[in-house]
Amino acid sequence: MENRKRILVAPLNWGLGHATRCIPIIRALLDQNLEPVIASDGDALALLKKEFPRLGFVEFPSYRIQYAEKARYFKLKMLWDTPKILKAIALEKKQTKQLVETLGICGIISDNRLGVSYSDVPSVFITHQLNVLTGTTTWISSKIHQEIIKKFDQCWVPDVAGDPNLSGKLGHLKNQNPKVKYIGAVSRLNTLENEKIYDLMVLISGPEPQRSMLEAKLLQQLSRYSGEVIFIKGKIEAKQEVIKKNNILLYNYMNTSQLEKAFNQSKLVLSRSGYTTILDLAKLGKRAFFIPTPGQYEQEYLAKRLEQEKLVPYCKQDDFELKMLDRVAGFRGLSAVDAELDLSAFFSLFKSEREL
Repeated sequence: MENRKRILVAPLNWGLGHATRCIPIIRALLDQNLEPVIASDGDALALLKKEFPRLGFVEFPSYRIQYAEKARYFKLKMLWDTPKILKAIALEKKQTKQLVETLGICGIISDNRLGVSYSDVPSVFITHQLNVLTGTTTWISSKIHQEIIKKFDQCWVPDVAGDPNLSGKLGHLKNQNPKVKYIGAVSRLNTLENEKIYDLMVLISGPEPQRSMLEAKLLQQLSRYSGEVIFIKGKIEAKQEVIKKNNILLYNYMNTSQLEKAFNQSKLVLSRSGYTTILDLAKLGKRAFFIPTPGQYEQEYLAKRLEQEKLVPYCKQDDFELKMLDRVAGFRGLSAVDAELDLSAFFSLFKSEREL
């Protein structure tokens, strides 16, 4: 790998979505004879180590994001956590400079890690949130985010530019920005010809304590469910654990190939309305039911939008009952917005000499 240009790939550790949507990008980099160096922390770093054990890894400082137990305290909790997030951003910015100098990094791809850029190296920011929804403060949170994006050479949005699209107003600005590039509805998964053996697939992840709260609620309710269930907790641990409880097959986590098979073997998916999950469901054309993370405006917006378009129903976490899954029959389900674009075209930023 000595002759390959090294590209730093740094996904945010906030749930698993940022890490999992970097998987097809890392694969594409390898296909283009580029050498990814992966930098993250926590579950995101652990997951990518399992997916790409032969690559180089760096641990970045953690943003230490935790959600409030009650949705109404979400914004207050985020404000409380702001100082430690800003500290982590300053540390990762310093560490990025060191990595560029010691490893000869030739390009940077940051998935929502705000401090991972360097003025002397072509830098890309990946986000589906050009507008950051925070209720009454959306205007200021969006403005701040857009100012951060300006520090990067390009901003890649995993969606399509026109209609129909998946991200709605999150990923589309009223005024065009030449730095924004739409890279298509990228997903690490593919459609397989598998027999449907699970009536329901449950897939949860995300920051605590909300992940554990939803897990406990669903397991309690599914004890009365008559169909076959495969339940993936989204807990990245040292060893994979598989437990069979009556009609429920429980996994603490799955790798990509296992998850791809489980999706294809399932008739219905119950999950958060995280954007990466939506990308995967769209790629596979699956029917689903969403339970947004309480207080997370982005997931609530996406769930409401998809229900209004009669694609996927949803409900609030506290309101969920098993009988609500019957509503899925009245919705069309997700289907691919557009064929995935050739990611290699976007890597030209790293292969040419940077303009001075």
